[in-house]
Amino acid sequence: MARFRISQAADLMGVSDDTVRRHIDSGRLRAGLDESNRKVIEGIDLVEFIQNHNPAPDDPLHVRTSARNRMVGLVTKVTTDKVMAQVEMQCGANRIVSLMSSEAARDLGLEPGSLAVAVIKSTNVTVETPG
Repeated sequence: MARFRISQAADLMGVSDDTVRRHIDSGRLRAGLDESNRKVIEGIDLVEFIQNHNPAPDDPLHVRTSARNRMVGLVTKVTTDKVMAQVEMQCGANRIVSLMSSEAARDLGLEPGSLAVAVIKSTNVTVETPG
């Protein structure tokens, strides 16, 4: 089973090491000790905590859709030419890049600082693991 040190958990959660320690000290997040007597968090405990304590931001669009991968975020950069636009978003700890027509980017009013929702619907999702 995967175990994570406090700094690794903090990186995965997008918070500081101190925040993770506060969650552990308050009893909201379980931690144990590894063979070197350092605090570690079991992967399944980290998943449970993240799912229960990090709710996604409210979706500002309030639409019904079959897509389940919806990430609310801010547009950080828009690069356009005559035909295409590259739109970059920061959705929590995730950077999302979308390619669309320049016309669509203009019609949506996308510019740095805009609130938007990245909707990801794909039949091909690659999953990688360390090592």
